[in-house]
Amino acid sequence: MRKKYIFPLFFLLLACNHKSKEPAQPKLPESQYIFTPVKEMPALPVTEQGASGTCWSFSTASFLESEIMRLKGEQIKLSEMYFVRSAYLLKAQNYILRQGTARFTEGGLNHDPIISASFYGLLPESAYTGLINGQTQHNHFKLFKELEDSVKRYANPAGNPGVAWKQSVPQVLDKYLGPVPARFDYNGNTYTSQSFLAYTKLNPDDYITITSFSHVPFYKPFVLSIPANWANQELLNLPLDEFIDNINHAITSGYSVALDVDGTEPTFSAEQGVVSLPADTADNRRILTEFRPEKQVTQQLRQDAFENFQTTDDHLMHITGLVKDQQDHLYYKCKNSWGSQSGRKGYMYLSIPYMQMKAISVLLHKEGLADSTADRLSRYLR
Repeated sequence: MRKKYIFPLFFLLLACNHKSKEPAQPKLPESQYIFTPVKEMPALPVTEQGASGTCWSFSTASFLESEIMRLKGEQIKLSEMYFVRSAYLLKAQNYILRQGTARFTEGGLNHDPIISASFYGLLPESAYTGLINGQTQHNHFKLFKELEDSVKRYANPAGNPGVAWKQSVPQVLDKYLGPVPARFDYNGNTYTSQSFLAYTKLNPDDYITITSFSHVPFYKPFVLSIPANWANQELLNLPLDEFIDNINHAITSGYSVALDVDGTEPTFSAEQGVVSLPADTADNRRILTEFRPEKQVTQQLRQDAFENFQTTDDHLMHITGLVKDQQDHLYYKCKNSWGSQSGRKGYMYLSIPYMQMKAISVLLHKEGLADSTADRLSRYLR
């Protein structure tokens, strides 16, 4: 089995998917990369997910914060932990009613907050931090263990568990994240979670996920078979070049996107924050700080890597812009959730070959699609 790259212990606690630790590497030389902005969208400051597998919530919350700025010109810090709580309620119901044959983990995908907003609305962080009893960092080890034990017990029909899970699961969430306010004040007005969703001007029906895999037809929706897709949500499938072209089109048109990506490659380094795909694996460390040739990625190469598990969905971030290096190569500027001390002030810069090979999917507003792609997908765009 291919050996996966492991973050140092500090970042291990922050990553969405925990890996075992590899031997420490010598300190890298000073980076040669200098980036010039091509197009950037506004985003709120970098935050930190702490010891929780919730990058999916942090990345989508950041994406929706930028969407609110685009739609109404207002900065609103959303509650990542309200998305987490809401998703757990939906995951628990799914797992229990499927009698334990579904997935129940900390992980998720960018569409999960979109789903939960449809059911439970939104809260600003000022109304729900998910931090109680003086906590300043998220740590979900005990929360998840207690939730997992609870849902497994209720998912066993032989135990005649009844429907008490409808009370017990929210009680566990209250215990570790705090109770949800029925009403709250924000900028002098009183809201519920649903009325606050309306206030933000976000419409969950406006957001779609696009991807590129050749084992299913192009230009049609399909359920991507990856572990984190517990909700069996459909993604829209495009040829690889068109997938990348639509990401670029959205960004240059003023729409940021939320990214699901393989974050376990040796070149996905929080030490430097520049993520590339070297043509020669011998350059895995050199390419972190200096220019090296990158791999030419084809649809088949991407597909093979997905099917043999060289590409897995491990981490989610918010793409806030495009930049170029001194050689005019483009990179995606990605807001991460490992704190401002990681990467380049909390951002990771992903090369186009890395995106071609390792990007699982992106979430975006449907109006961010190129016109030609929107025409081909029109029957699936509500």
